[in-house]
Amino acid sequence: MIRKCPKHGFFRGEVCQCGEAGSYVLDDERTERMGRFLSGALRHFPDDLGLAMNQHGWVDVDVLVDVMMARYPWASRNRLMAMVESDNKDRYQVSDKNIRARYGHSVEIDLDFPENDLESVYYGASQEEADMIQEMGVRPVRQRYVHLSSTYEKAVEAASVHTENPVIFRVDAFAAMEGGVEMMVVNEFIVLSEEIPPEYLEIFEPES
Repeated sequence: MIRKCPKHGFFRGEVCQCGEAGSYVLDDERTERMGRFLSGALRHFPDDLGLAMNQHGWVDVDVLVDVMMARYPWASRNRLMAMVESDNKDRYQVSDKNIRARYGHSVEIDLDFPENDLESVYYGASQEEADMIQEMGVRPVRQRYVHLSSTYEKAVEAASVHTENPVIFRVDAFAAMEGGVEMMVVNEFIVLSEEIPPEYLEIFEPES
């Protein structure tokens, strides 16, 4: 559920961090339905919805709202902003009159986030995938970019969605970038990358 606190703005759940219940914006079902729509529109099939996406993934907010309201009459620009601002995974970005997904694209775009400045980043894989990664490196699968994590803990968290006992690779980010691999910082937890050759990867096991 999304609600709005008079002091802190949009939030998800029953009560804001300050204890204020706030006012109703969207229930869980409508939040999920709008979330699926936004993911499809801004990551996977903008053309099918009549959305003109530029080379960096931006689409016009007003056009998106019109398309969304044609499908969901209860939707609105305010509810779109509520989705974006309350999202704890920071999936979307709004700039002036445009909006885009920060990551997760399957369409061919070239994002323009700042260059990565972390010496090491991390990638989680299943036990079955680990041997292949050591031999062939990490390649995007059904997405435009490889998704990397800024910390070991975040890599474990991300990989655990898909496998019970993930193998975590440390990426020598500076060496990879010197070798021509493009890496970009999306937010404090996610780094996007082009294909990473195996020479920049090693299985990482934290010291106990």
